[in-house]
Amino acid sequence: MAAGALAVMTAVVFVWGTFSARLTRSDVTGPIVFVGVGMLIAATTPLDAHTGTESVTVLTEATLVWVLFSDASRIGLRELRTDAGLYGRLLGVGLPLTVAAGAVCAWWLLDAPVWSALLIGAALAPTDAALGAIVITHPAVPARIRRLLNVESGLNDGIVTPIVLVALAGVATAGGHGGSGMLDAVVQLAVGVAVGAAVGTAGGWLMRTAGARGWVQEGFAGPAVLALALSSYAAAGASHGNGFVAAFAGGIAFGHMAGDRGPRGAFYVEQTAGLASLLVWTLVGAVAVPLLYGRLDWSVAGYAVLSLTVVRIIPVALSLAGSGLGRRTVLFVAWFGPRGLASVVFSLLAVEELGAAGTPVVVVIVSTILMSVLAHGVTAGPLAARYGAGAPPDRPPLREPAHTARLSWRVRDSARPPA
Repeated sequence: MAAGALAVMTAVVFVWGTFSARLTRSDVTGPIVFVGVGMLIAATTPLDAHTGTESVTVLTEATLVWVLFSDASRIGLRELRTDAGLYGRLLGVGLPLTVAAGAVCAWWLLDAPVWSALLIGAALAPTDAALGAIVITHPAVPARIRRLLNVESGLNDGIVTPIVLVALAGVATAGGHGGSGMLDAVVQLAVGVAVGAAVGTAGGWLMRTAGARGWVQEGFAGPAVLALALSSYAAAGASHGNGFVAAFAGGIAFGHMAGDRGPRGAFYVEQTAGLASLLVWTLVGAVAVPLLYGRLDWSVAGYAVLSLTVVRIIPVALSLAGSGLGRRTVLFVAWFGPRGLASVVFSLLAVEELGAAGTPVVVVIVSTILMSVLAHGVTAGPLAARYGAGAPPDRPPLREPAHTARLSWRVRDSARPPA
């Protein structure tokens, strides 16, 4: 990357950090700003496509691991058990319906082959809590609803990853890998959960024990947790498990075992993930957006609109029917399904596995992500405030861990009191 482009990126990061509270009160989010910065860089100093894609891949995967780990570390196991039924509805019913609806729409509207349609539907099914951080941290939104959105976004990308891999194999070979692929998917999920839980439990216990004996140097505790998150991902990959699921499971186990040491380390991971995510969105604007030039048409734009609305809203509404949540709450949860880092990772996998043949798929995915960045970024603050003002309190009251009050600079300034 040219020195000038790097200078622009770092300067904008500094300016954003300095004025982030003021900007977010104007409903301007980090992804919106940094995708724009990336587009400016691409217009002035274009990046080599191959090198740029590799950079985005490495940085995006690491960022997603850190986000999953830090988000999961804030989830108390008691609260997770309390609403297990709701999580099961969203992930066991809503998510498969979303994948199916997205695939059918891609096949119908885009005239995509079956495997390509499945790839598009699966890649755009997972949500990104970080992209809707204003909602996840808004004090007016009941803690139960914030936790519901957070857990859903933490688990759904790991669940659909095997489907994405099967679809990629289908596109590449035009063969059927459905049976063995789904068996491998179950194995990958199970191994990922087991490995992540083991790494997180061991790391949390070790940090708590070492901290109680004064062995932990405070200045290095945060980087240690940062490495632990990557360790859970790498260990799962070495064991042929799902690394993203391992990162989320490891975060839950770490937060449960680390005691008072956990929040400090997780806060550092959040800060690092916040910086990395801004760089990811910059690279998306610089590398991915140029792929759209000359390839956008009404069908791609129409699919993006459908993906962010009916493809998400109807499955979520069906899955939560009879759950006891009110209509306003169901619509609120259904709308805030922003597409972000996980979908970026899946589009990059398509580029790696399919090369130029994957460009039509990547165009659809990137177009939907960019529309989500704008639509969910602009509506997050106003709708969170409006919903929170009339939302019923948690019943029974669900006590969040004390450290959830400590929000990272990545999202803290986005949370504002209800209007």
